[in-house]
Formats: sequence, C-alpha cells, structure tokens
Amino acid sequence: MFEIFQKGGPLMYPILLCSVLALAIFFERLWSFFRMNRGSGELVKEVEDLVRKHRIDEAIVVCQRLGTPLARILIGALRAKGGGREQIKTIVEEIGAREATIFERYLGLLGTIATISPLLGLLGTVLGMIRAFTVIATQGMGTPATLGGGISEALITTAAGLSVAIPTILLHKYLTSRLDRLILEMEENSMRLVDLLGS
Repeated sequence: MFEIFQKGGPLMYPILLCSVLALAIFFERLWSFFRMNRGSGELVKEVEDLVRKHRIDEAIVVCQRLGTPLARILIGALRAKGGGREQIKTIVEEIGAREATIFERYLGLLGTIATISPLLGLLGTVLGMIRAFTVIATQGMGTPATLGGGISEALITTAAGLSVAIPTILLHKYLTSRLDRLILEMEENSMRLVDLLGS
C-alpha cells in the first residue's frame, strides 16, 4: 500500500490530508449532533409541565442546566412570556437561526473536500501524463518501464482522488439530512412552547 502511495507522486499527500480531515469532521459532527440533541424530549416535557404550573423561573433554571441549543431557544421563549405569541415566535426564530449555525459548522469544509479531492486527482493525472510525454520527447518512444512511471502516477492519483471524494460526498449528504432532521425537531419543540406561552 505504501509503495502504491509513493508511486502516486507528491499530490498523494494533500489527498491523504483531505481523507483524514473528512473523517475527523464526520466523527466530530456526529458527536456534536448527539450531544446537542441529548435529553431534548425530556427537557421539553419538563419545561412544558413547569410552564403549565406557572413556574417560569424554575423552567429557565432547568434549561440553563442543560445548555444545549434547544435549551437556549427555550430560555429566549420563556423570558419573552407575556409579550404575545407573535413576539415570542419572533424571538424564538432569531435565536433558532443563530443556533443553527453551530450545527452547520465544518459542513462547508466537508463539501469543499468532496469537491477538491477529485480535482487533486485530476491534477495528478495531468502531471503524470506530462511526465510520460517528457520521457517520449527526450528519449523517443522509450521503453514501457520508462513510460510506466508517469502513466501509473496519473492513474493512481485519479483513483485516490475519487476514493476520497465519493465517500466524502456520502458522509456530507448523511450529515446534512441528519442536520435537517435535528433543526425540524427543534422547531417543532420550540413552537409547541410558543403556543403554550402565547395562549
């Protein structure tokens, strides 16, 4: 494997870096999504019970203890109680938009890795073909051994670039769909509280 890596030329290093970065981002986002969504159902139920009993200050303390994006949205709604449903809804939407950016962190970089990996492979292909044609220009047709170096470099970098890009695209799509689900759940939970506070 290491021998194949070396035959791929210098562009194999940035391609390897892209693969390591993509994996690191994927696992970091998975862990973050799990942490941010942990205990959401229980939190909403507990806050709703306290609101029905008119114990708003206690509900705020419960949210502060958890400290998740949903908890921060609920705190905004609880502090706006008495301001009317539309005002509470506006505050919740503003805080929600801010909190959503935390979920989206690094996803742009993952998309960029998926885009540039095959381009790095293509660049390696071009450099490998230049090397092969340089051999032809200086030594005539040469031998299969002398031409093989440039052509194998071209093929290896293309394969490596695609091998990184294809799984990265799938990981990006998976994280994006998971993010959409989490945001939808946050919206549903916070709107339930808005309706409760605004009634």
